[in-house]
Amino acid sequence: MAVTLLIPSALRSFTDRQATVRVEANTVGEALAALTDSYPDIRRHLYDDDNALRPFVNLYLGETNIKTTGGTATPLKDGDEVTLVPSIAGGRRMRGFALDACRPASAPSVAGGTGGRP
Repeated sequence: MAVTLLIPSALRSFTDRQATVRVEANTVGEALAALTDSYPDIRRHLYDDDNALRPFVNLYLGETNIKTTGGTATPLKDGDEVTLVPSIAGGRRMRGFALDACRPASAPSVAGGTGGRP
């Protein structure tokens, strides 16, 4: 069955900048295998050294997280869309401080002070 994988911008550099990738698959696991066969460099961002899906990688079939529908064994039908959503952690470094991009400016900085401002 033809299904579409929706690739987030953070991973598009591993899919030749493609925002969507069409594959033939009957399950989410088969779809990911087809994706990593076509774009091997994306594999390390999706799977750990034991070939397990990394815990911070979330996959949605429509609006449903596949963790609630059977994981990578979740069946697909023709025309389904699977969205890859890697969790974003951390922030950026500025002048030696680790800044949390989602932290309000009034919140204490990881490095001390307020708002991560030097």
